[in-house]
Order: sequence, then structure tokens, then C-alpha cells
Amino acid sequence: MGRAGDRAAVDGRLEALLSGAGELPWPRRMAAAAALELRLLTSLAAPAVVVYMLIIVMSSATQIFCGQLGNVQLAAASLGNNGIQVFAYGLMFAYIVWSPRCRATWTGFTWAAFADLPAFAGLSVASAVMLALEVWYFQVLILLAGMLPDPEVALDSLTVCTSIQSWVFMISVGFNAAASVRVGNELGAGNPRSAEFSAWMVTVVSAFVSAIAGLVTFLLRDKLSYIFTGGEVVSRAVADLSPLLVGTIVLCGIQPVLSGVAVGCGWQAMVAYINIGCYYFIGVPVGVLLGFKFDFGIKGLWGGMIGGTLIQTLILIWITFRTDWNKEVEEARKRLDKWDDTRQPLLANKE
Repeated sequence: MGRAGDRAAVDGRLEALLSGAGELPWPRRMAAAAALELRLLTSLAAPAVVVYMLIIVMSSATQIFCGQLGNVQLAAASLGNNGIQVFAYGLMFAYIVWSPRCRATWTGFTWAAFADLPAFAGLSVASAVMLALEVWYFQVLILLAGMLPDPEVALDSLTVCTSIQSWVFMISVGFNAAASVRVGNELGAGNPRSAEFSAWMVTVVSAFVSAIAGLVTFLLRDKLSYIFTGGEVVSRAVADLSPLLVGTIVLCGIQPVLSGVAVGCGWQAMVAYINIGCYYFIGVPVGVLLGFKFDFGIKGLWGGMIGGTLIQTLILIWITFRTDWNKEVEEARKRLDKWDDTRQPLLANKE
């Protein structure tokens, strides 16, 4: 993946088109730039989407089979999957350490690995916090739904909706990876126009795909629940929640991509603070208030949390729109110069 992005950044074709080089009129230059960027995004996003979709299908298969046994079994499978996800990354780390397949990528710790550790740890911890807050957000929704009156139907309908949303969300996660690579490569290569164009291009493409998925979901709202369970009560509940599901699908087609842009620019810490404020100081409290205090039930819980996601998305759009991309190129150059100066003595010692 990285090689494709590096080639695009180094040869400067996209930057030349966007800067007006040549005699092509503006519409043709923009069309050529869009076509070039789409090819690059496809080469980066498609493999990531396939991998993430396979992961979510494996998780959803358990819910699908359990849902055919009954509503209680579907609710139990949903809660069980939440618990399993907590341990997934720990198991992955153990596999990397002890599996013979990963010996070439994991050779153990050396003192050289601790060079310039604070700067690296700052970015890594901020990225981990940013992603964890996003993943835990909708897990909190499922846990709170279990406290509502008639929790069985609430959990079953929410499980169906979140499973469908997760399938579509994996597409956005693939675009998230593509956005971080494309923006980071272009900034590192000193191409501010290309970085900005890539950021908006991947956002528009992901939003378009999610809008289509949302439309299909709404049109099939009366049938979707039968993938997981044959219960009529759950089917009606899912159809009733479909507007909230569609809103979540559309928002999740934009927000993860903007988070990928943030990673490419090194804004992880800032986005982590935004996530805390929007998710846990706005979304969750408002959802609890609407769901329990005003008796809106699962609609209130979900509506409040969508409000938090909407505010976060609008903030990220505003930040991206206001970004000085020339300044971001300078910041990227400073980081590269600093890390290159640190790396050279280590390489000399290794030799």
C-alpha cells in the first residue's frame, strides 16, 4: 500500500495538475486529478475494505446463527461479542510475538527502539485513545440498552441495526486507512495542494458510498432483521429504528475518513479531545437523558449519541476546511528532519 502512495507523492503528477501546470483548462485538470486520485484511493482502500469486511462477517455470523435460535440467544450473542472484542487485540499481539510466521516482523526489543521514544509514544498513545473512544462509544449504547424496559427486544433490534451499520462502517474504515496514507505521503513529499485534494476527495467518495448504502438500508428496512432472526416484534422494532440507522450510516461515512486525515496530519491528540467532549460529555449524557428521563427508550439513547457524532463530524469538517496545508507541509518536514537526524546515528551504530 505504501509504495503506491509513495510513487504518487514523489512523481508530483497530482500536484502539477492542481497547481495549473500545462495548458489544460480548469475543468479538464480537475477531472484528470480526480481520476488519478480515484485510482490511488482504490489501490489503497480496496484491500483494507476486504480485510475489515471479512473480520466483521466472522463476528456477525455468530449473531446470525444465534438469532435463528431465538431472541434471547441473539441478545446473549451480542453481549458476548462485545466482551470478545475487548480481548481481540491482546490475542493479536500474543500471536505476533510467538507465531513463527511473524519472526521477520517482530524481532524483540532493542535499546535502539527507545530512541526518540517520547515523540513516537505521544502520537501512538493519542491514536490509541482516539480509536478506543470511537469503538467504545457504540458499545456503551448496547450496554445502556440492556437497562431499558423490555431489554430483550431493545437489545435484539439494536444488535441487528449495529451489525448492519458495522458492515457499512468497514468500508469507511478502509477509506480511513487510505486517507491517512495519502495525506501523510503528500505532506511528506511537500505537496500541499495534493494533500488537501486527497483529503476532500476521499471524504466525498466515502460519503457517496455510505449515502447509497443508507438508501438501500432504508428501502429494505422491513426485511433486514430476518437475516438475524425470524421474530416479528424485532422486525417491527428494526423498521422503527431505520431512520436512526440511516443517519448513523451516513455520518459514519464521513467521520472515520476525517479521522484518517487527522492521522495523516498528526492531529491525533486533538481529535482524542474532540472525541471525549462530543461522545462522552454530549452524546452519552443526552442519550441517557432522552432514553431514561423522557422515556424515549432506545430511540432516545441512539438519538443522543448520533447528536454527539454529528457535532464531532461538523467540528472535523470545520478544522479540515480551515487547515493551512502549507503550514502542515512545514510541520511534516520538521518531523522528518528530526527523525532522520535521530535515525542516522542508530544506523551507523548498527553497521
